[in-house]
Amino acid sequence: MKFIVGLGNPGKKYEGTRHNVGFMVLDRLIGTGEWRESKKGKLVYRWARFDGKEVELVKPLTFMNKSGEAVAYVKRKHPDMDFNDLYVVHDDLDIVLSKFKLQKGRGPREHNGLQSIYERLGGRDFWHVRVGIENRSGEDKKIPGEAYVLQKFTDVEKETIEKAAGRVVIRLKEEIVHSHGD
Repeated sequence: MKFIVGLGNPGKKYEGTRHNVGFMVLDRLIGTGEWRESKKGKLVYRWARFDGKEVELVKPLTFMNKSGEAVAYVKRKHPDMDFNDLYVVHDDLDIVLSKFKLQKGRGPREHNGLQSIYERLGGRDFWHVRVGIENRSGEDKKIPGEAYVLQKFTDVEKETIEKAAGRVVIRLKEEIVHSHGD
């Protein structure tokens, strides 16, 4: 079984913000439908199959800096889960808008959601799906990263990130279908 965790902040206030790219990718990956809530796990989840491979998709309901709580819960529920089967989709200020990287054990220089996961899992050697959100230039370069990630995408950026999310979905499906194990 594979696990895909999309990082973001819960609630209407944060919809469409740069920090919620992980949620956006999962929504694009799974389409419309009902997410099931685990109050104990502080998350919502759905099941999917990609070319016969079973996948659990997870969105933490905690704020970003406590994302590790939900991921640690998933690990407790699935004690045999291997880091090779865990994909965490997140925003990345080290990568320009519209680009992404799929890397094992490597994330951005700073990311509180990932830091929480590293601490709760005791490691970082899982798959990082690093979705670029950096689009600051000129005066915008002065906006601190922690404020920038909580801003909503502009209309032009939204169009760009939607296309990027589509490419991320294709790559994730390919990765899951062609991965070994199970």
